Amino acid sequence: MNLEMRESVGETLGVLETAALLREVTAGLIGVNDFDEALGVVVRIANDAVAGASWCGFTALRAGEPAGLAASDQRLAGLDDLRHGPDSPAMQAIRRREMVVSEHLGRESRWPDWTPRARELGVWAVLSAPVDVDEQVIGALNLYAGAADVLAPRHQLTAMLLAEHVGLLLAAVRDRARAAVEAGQLDAALLGDGVIGQAVGVIMTQRGCRAEEAMDVLRSAATSLSIPLREVAERLVSTVSRPREN
Repeated sequence: MNLEMRESVGETLGVLETAALLREVTAGLIGVNDFDEALGVVVRIANDAVAGASWCGFTALRAGEPAGLAASDQRLAGLDDLRHGPDSPAMQAIRRREMVVSEHLGRESRWPDWTPRARELGVWAVLSAPVDVDEQVIGALNLYAGAADVLAPRHQLTAMLLAEHVGLLLAAVRDRARAAVEAGQLDAALLGDGVIGQAVGVIMTQRGCRAEEAMDVLRSAATSLSIPLREVAERLVSTVSRPREN
């Protein structure tokens, strides 16, 4: 196989690997509502899927303050933690909104406090890609290598595509989390309505389920019957309260 053909095959494999990585991340986050849990999923999948990267981390900021972090190896979690100071590749990527790469930390001078800690942990190369989540949260996806000069241009392309994709998925996670909170607040208000609270209690007793599940049953009945939730509750309470005929 000549050089040109080998390069063509390598590019094809790289595209396929990246596509598989994006699909796996999507599948991993599609049902997640917790932001910290989502960060954990991202670093685990990226660490397993990106060849050449020994570890993966994620740094998040909300309104300029640390909002979360995750690491594929807890020994390295401090490298992603901005509470140790702003002197890091992740913070530089976040501030400049551009990818930051150091292929050999032995020759690095940009982060005089961070670099010695990274090298003590066995990190010899780093790549940080900025991640835009929403108007409140920004972050950086950090890939670490245990050897120098192994983070090639293809890693930069993969990290860029992954960062853009992850930003969209994390925004959806935050939207679902907000919706869940709002739904919980709405449910609490509805349970304060006497007849709806009574109906929920009836369903809980009949089915042996939690209040949230009973509320879902009540909502489903209202939808299928095309009548207001309160009317469904009134009918149910009226039915169970009706004296039985002898």
